[in-house]
Amino acid sequence: ELRELSILRAVKSGAQSRSEIERMIVKNLDTDTTPAEMHAAEVFLRALGLAPDSFQYRSFLIKLLTEQVAGYYDPKAQQFYLADWIELEGQKPVMAHELTHALQDQHFDLKRFEKWPKGDSDAELAAHALIEGDATLAMTLYMAKNPLVALAFIRSLGAQEAATEQFKQAPRALQESLLFPYEEGLAWATQVYKRGGWDMVSQAFNKLPQSSEQILHADKYFSYEAPQKVTLPEFRNFLGPSWRRIDYDVNGEWGCYLILDEFLNNTTESKRAAAGWGGDRFALYETGKPGEVFIAQLTAWDTPLDAKEFFDAYAQRVLKRYADAKELKTTGERFEWQTSNGLVAMELRGSRVAIFEGIPSSTNANTLLRLIWQKS
Repeated sequence: ELRELSILRAVKSGAQSRSEIERMIVKNLDTDTTPAEMHAAEVFLRALGLAPDSFQYRSFLIKLLTEQVAGYYDPKAQQFYLADWIELEGQKPVMAHELTHALQDQHFDLKRFEKWPKGDSDAELAAHALIEGDATLAMTLYMAKNPLVALAFIRSLGAQEAATEQFKQAPRALQESLLFPYEEGLAWATQVYKRGGWDMVSQAFNKLPQSSEQILHADKYFSYEAPQKVTLPEFRNFLGPSWRRIDYDVNGEWGCYLILDEFLNNTTESKRAAAGWGGDRFALYETGKPGEVFIAQLTAWDTPLDAKEFFDAYAQRVLKRYADAKELKTTGERFEWQTSNGLVAMELRGSRVAIFEGIPSSTNANTLLRLIWQKS
């Protein structure tokens, strides 16, 4: 009644132990993510300084999700499971959240989100924020109508405070990305709800948010400001035969913010510099030798001023990231530094910014820049 969606069929339910939930997480990771994709995510986090060099992505993710999952709805089995260690007081809000997912599935088919096209993780994150933001809003309104349940839930969270060891150990980028669909998704869903009620929230499953920018700035969703398509050339011929591309994706406004603020450590300034995002694409290469990683990024911005703000902020990030950075070239629109991780080069042209990190000594930065601008 609260979510204004009819129950089309009964939902099977059950409880699972921590070991059973861990087995579910491992199974889903193995089904949805290849070892190569998991490796690429790990290399990306390490290469941009978002995780330590010793970070093991897959094993850590399994521990983290096992710790954090309080319940889940499985669209394949059309079944809801509750973690059996959740205290009685904390169960009702979890049910409200997960059974909202069951209603979403019955009306909008959640299985269609399980095989997302490769190469646009930012749009996938936005869709995830819709799904979780909707369910979190329903849970929040449910608790608002049931104050005693809300108080019991808060007490239950307090009792669970000790069970956040893995989350506290997680790299900041992983922590914030895990929370994004719930926190930013809730803020976005609330704006949509205020504008057009549950009908508009439901319509969003047919008119999906297209980017993290549209989630962070609901007005961009209302005007449906589509992200620009950005492409990158193939750099392997210029890097050498031992190099291979292992990832080709979109960071989005949210990803740009995380990359900046990991080192700027100024949320306001990092968010301001990431705002005005219009589109981007990155390519990640490696040779297989430890530390040999090359990243190319091309970002598009709404205005030349937005591009300049990001360009300047990223330059500050480079200086904070690489303590040994030796400046080789500086103009108003071009920077180069020699670092222990290879050459870093950046160039600003109008409303676009090109960034290369980890350029090997055998490759000329000018050649890479000419190539990226020719193809953009």
